[in-house]
Amino acid sequence: MTGLLDEHEFSLCLTHDVDRPYKTFQAPYYALQERNPSHLRSLISSERPYWQFEELMALEDELGVRSSFYFLNEKRLVRDKGPREWLRPENWMLFTGRYRIEDEEIANVIRTLDRGGWEVGIHGSYESYDDRDRLRYEKETLENVLGGEIHGGRQHYLRLERPTTWEHYRSIGLKYDATLGSNDGYGFNGQYDVVRPFDDEFVVFPLTIMERPLLDSASSTDAAWRECERILSEAAANDAIMTVLWHPRYFNENEFPGYRHLYERLIETAQSMGAWVGSCSECYERLELDKPIQ
Repeated sequence: MTGLLDEHEFSLCLTHDVDRPYKTFQAPYYALQERNPSHLRSLISSERPYWQFEELMALEDELGVRSSFYFLNEKRLVRDKGPREWLRPENWMLFTGRYRIEDEEIANVIRTLDRGGWEVGIHGSYESYDDRDRLRYEKETLENVLGGEIHGGRQHYLRLERPTTWEHYRSIGLKYDATLGSNDGYGFNGQYDVVRPFDDEFVVFPLTIMERPLLDSASSTDAAWRECERILSEAAANDAIMTVLWHPRYFNENEFPGYRHLYERLIETAQSMGAWVGSCSECYERLELDKPIQ
């Protein structure tokens, strides 16, 4: 890195994929799996354990950072799929219990984030990774809600076809993609910088850590933190651009103890190590400002 980003030891980009802000079918699933009927409270009360926007904004505001929120505009099973597709159990998981970005409550959150300096981006739907028209529709719909342009995003379930998905992103006017990564692993894998697949202004931010694979592979939250420390040290040693993903629902400490604390500690430690910390769009802007004048 050079210029603005080179003033820091490394860069940490913070991202959140907004998959399910409402706890719907997960309630009976967890109640049966854990034999704990308390999970059902959200179905019959005003409790919203996965609605963590205000808490997350307050946390990042206290830490003096901003992040990227990627919003999903998923297809509807009954409306958008044929009757044969209704019989596939996996489709009920993929296409039901989602939210609509045009709904007033979601739209208000999107605009509140934007006014507060957070980035709002696209979380491309499950089948859109190779569907340019669908991606364009999702981008334009989100921009209409936002009242402004978006600059990038990440594909749902990290579904990516290289370079096709990136060609679609660039074609519809997006400046970056943050999909490249693993659903079951974490780390740099030797990739310490952004990728420029077309040798132009379009940028790919590789995903370094997603919270679930990190916690699933660790024997405890302490062990997960030791891995975070190791990766932060690797980032500093290689002047890296590091990207992390924490889904908003994991900030509910009652159901997911330790996740919020790890995120907070990750940011605080990176800051103490001299890292630049912020959203992918801001990092992108700094990268472009650093480009040498031809």
